[in-house]
Amino acid sequence: MHTMYQSGTDTDDRNWEAVSRVVFPVSDQDLVLPLYAIEWTRPHLTDDVFNPRLDMEKMPFDSMNSKAVRHLLNESIEHHADTAANDVFTVDSRHAMTVLAGRNVSLCTFFNAFPASYWKRWTSVSAVRFSAKVRGTGEIALYKSSGRGLFSALDTISVDTAHDEATLDADGFASIETVLPMNGLIDGGYFWFDAKAGNDTALHIEDAQWSVPRGEKTAAPSDTGSISTASTTLSIAITTFNRAKYCMRQLRTIAHEPALVERLDTIYCTDQGTDLVRNQPGFKQVAEELGSRLTYLRQTNMGGSAGFSRGMYETLKAGTSSYTLLLDDDAISEPEAILRALQFADYTRHPTIVGGGMLHLDNRTVLYTQGERFNPHTVWMDPSQGLDYNHDFARFPLRDSPERHRRIDSDFNGWWMCLIPTAIMKEIGLSMPFFIKFDDTEYALRAAEHGYHTVCLPGVAVWHQAWHDKDPSRTWEEYFFQRNRWICGLLHCPKPSRRFAFEMLYGDVNVGIKLVYSALRLRHMGLRDILRGPQYILDSMPGKMAQVQQARKGFADTTLITDVDEVPAPAREFTMPFTPTTSKAIKKSGLKAIARALVSHGDGTKDAQPDVAIPSDQAIWRSFVGVNSALVTSPDGNTVAWCRRDSALFRQQIREGLRISQTLLKNWERLSQEYRESDICSIDAWGKVFREQTIAD
Repeated sequence: MHTMYQSGTDTDDRNWEAVSRVVFPVSDQDLVLPLYAIEWTRPHLTDDVFNPRLDMEKMPFDSMNSKAVRHLLNESIEHHADTAANDVFTVDSRHAMTVLAGRNVSLCTFFNAFPASYWKRWTSVSAVRFSAKVRGTGEIALYKSSGRGLFSALDTISVDTAHDEATLDADGFASIETVLPMNGLIDGGYFWFDAKAGNDTALHIEDAQWSVPRGEKTAAPSDTGSISTASTTLSIAITTFNRAKYCMRQLRTIAHEPALVERLDTIYCTDQGTDLVRNQPGFKQVAEELGSRLTYLRQTNMGGSAGFSRGMYETLKAGTSSYTLLLDDDAISEPEAILRALQFADYTRHPTIVGGGMLHLDNRTVLYTQGERFNPHTVWMDPSQGLDYNHDFARFPLRDSPERHRRIDSDFNGWWMCLIPTAIMKEIGLSMPFFIKFDDTEYALRAAEHGYHTVCLPGVAVWHQAWHDKDPSRTWEEYFFQRNRWICGLLHCPKPSRRFAFEMLYGDVNVGIKLVYSALRLRHMGLRDILRGPQYILDSMPGKMAQVQQARKGFADTTLITDVDEVPAPAREFTMPFTPTTSKAIKKSGLKAIARALVSHGDGTKDAQPDVAIPSDQAIWRSFVGVNSALVTSPDGNTVAWCRRDSALFRQQIREGLRISQTLLKNWERLSQEYRESDICSIDAWGKVFREQTIAD
């Protein structure tokens, strides 16, 4: 056994708790493997990693000679690891891999690097122990990165089990371990290991894990009937609406993960649909496997906020769980990620909301976001630390992405996966009755105002359908986006910003110039409902969806056509109506387009033929300039809408929007106080809703 101990470190296994087990995918390896392990390659770091002053300098293109251009091009060449790695290593099981003879593997990956800087920032953990079982010959090299993405070697463990039989277990494995101090991690940094096999013999690795001292845990297990009296437990809240097949997949995944089931009190599956989960093949078997750990509930469709609040409410009522995990029904879970979130929360200095990232369901190695920030000036969200959305770990592995080694602090985490301590729910209540949209943002901001942080923890994520095939402005969702956005603003921005008026007008103009007049009606409907006060928001929630859908009827943009032969062929083919230009020029042309639309007398309401067919990816404002009617493809590619210009309606709606927004801003401070003092998200308020809206079997 190889060891490297700090002075005074306790080496008794019973005093360490594994909080991040190295795992591998046993299915869909061709889609997800780069998130778990990659082939080792020589690191390549660009100039900006070593010299942060380069960020201050504008590129001097006018004065660059051929030598400077060649240097720039060479610096831009990315030397990425081979993420296929079929001839480098094999996945033997969920917790075991084999590095082939003469090959080298890196575990500096999204799911298997240990996020040491997050543990340094949010917990009191003083050291981390790496341990594993190994067989064969080779080396295990331990590394640490800094917030700049620079690497440093911590330890190298030589493995040669053929010549060390005295320490082997019955299967021929030796145990190795090393204890790493939590130094140099304030700005960021990970721990990980690379594994290199001998030239002639493979290296087998099993049960690799990262552990922390149990004595530094801050959470205490519930003493009111928890399944396990030795550990904290969680309940899982899943809400579903006619996604029965996907929800079944979630239930089955959880039921088949013993380590997770051991920490589970109850899954509250709230079914708000008509295609019921309980009618799915295999439900009876999963229900029997989970037993008392599954509670199936039915209620009228009140959206995700009501479904998740139901799970939170039932958790509080049962009084046995330390946490509630909110989990989307149509996500694919990595069960280890759920355990990591739970165990991280056990060690945080104060109760902390622990969120997970969102990986694309249709492009599994792409991370949509690792936490987001709330911008109080725009009442909108931005990616944390200025990092781009949609980072592809297959093209740019964590090991070769120095900007991803910095600790990323967040204001909120999406409720595709989010762990909320019971203590926080007891103090601040449940979700706002938003139906959908902004419930996750608002809840985290409310928690922050009570001193509770949200941490989006690397190595914790689910796969979820991405947003690129959705456009809320072309659906009923626009109402909830508009209404809930500004309620969130009222709750967390007591005084209005001048920017608010611009944001409201910009949103109106943006949808109007694209001929989506139904969205204008929904946006104004949302603002009017805000003016009615918080009690109306709560009382109207059960029937609001039907009202919103009714309000959209009668507009050309809501009449969806599945067969394009049902309408006349467009007068011309679509061509890109612009060439790349400067940001200043784009803004100038945008202002001209708005002015033109406001004074236009164009009318496509009686057109016998569309001017053009606009593909979904080009359904932006510039494509509609000079167009009176257009066939616009929906983002999902299933339908088209024959959108028609109605200049008189557009002007009337813009005037109405200005009037309502001025009224809202004039009364902002009074409404802000009214919403902040209301109890519409309280446990008692939600309890009344659930008693009225539960569907009895």
